[in-house]
Amino acid sequence: MSSESPRISQQLESWYQRKNGRYLLTSLRQALEPILDVSFGYHILQMGVAPGCELYSQSTINHRIYSAEQPGSNVSLVSHSDELPLESDSIDTLIAHHSLEFGPNPHSVLREMQRVLAPQGHMLIVGFNPYSLLGAGASLGRIARNPLWRAQHPVSRHRLSDWLHLLGCEVQSCSHVYGLPPIGSGKLHALLTRGDAWSNSHNLPVGGLYVLHAIKQVGALNKPRMRLRERGERLIGLAVPKPSAAPSPAPAAVPGSTRTLKKPGEAAA
Repeated sequence: MSSESPRISQQLESWYQRKNGRYLLTSLRQALEPILDVSFGYHILQMGVAPGCELYSQSTINHRIYSAEQPGSNVSLVSHSDELPLESDSIDTLIAHHSLEFGPNPHSVLREMQRVLAPQGHMLIVGFNPYSLLGAGASLGRIARNPLWRAQHPVSRHRLSDWLHLLGCEVQSCSHVYGLPPIGSGKLHALLTRGDAWSNSHNLPVGGLYVLHAIKQVGALNKPRMRLRERGERLIGLAVPKPSAAPSPAPAAVPGSTRTLKKPGEAAA
């Protein structure tokens, strides 16, 4: 992200804290739940622009990492989205919450996501649908020079599906939520809420957000993370724990790494 990323992060998080934003976040978690229920492994990573919007609470995976470019209450890994200090093939499930559309090079971010994801790992990408009422509002916001929407570079699900195919990740499904924003109050709000629920249940492609689910194929090739190695920085290894009744241990940062990895809730050093 640009030098304005802290402000953009705050504005997006503030947008999700509004009434409709909270409603959308609930719908989003409901859309993710069926996939997270069947996504197993040792490590789940969420990449996000709005640190306050965690989406992996319903996952059965014990070790959870929240990666963002700015520190926050849920952030355990501070890192650039296109330079994750994680070993290749180390993440079992990856959630990207608006990670592609608020950066200068979404394709580089997607390649990095593919690199750290383990073969047969689940990739869940959440993005604003440009072909929706919410997408139209974002376009008007860019015309009106709204800083948040000016920083957004929409990536359609069709374009994203093509990129994923080239990277050896096969799309399994694409869900849409927030087809009819429940604005207003009283009878109008109730009517729009019912209409939105109907739109979500029929997965109409007019939803304001899409949730694209892809699986990394076994034969997919990883591009080495050369820029970190050339600077003398090391990657964080995520060890696979031996079977036991206790939760999987958190990985320790490799000496020499310039990134920060901490458990959620810990104070920053």
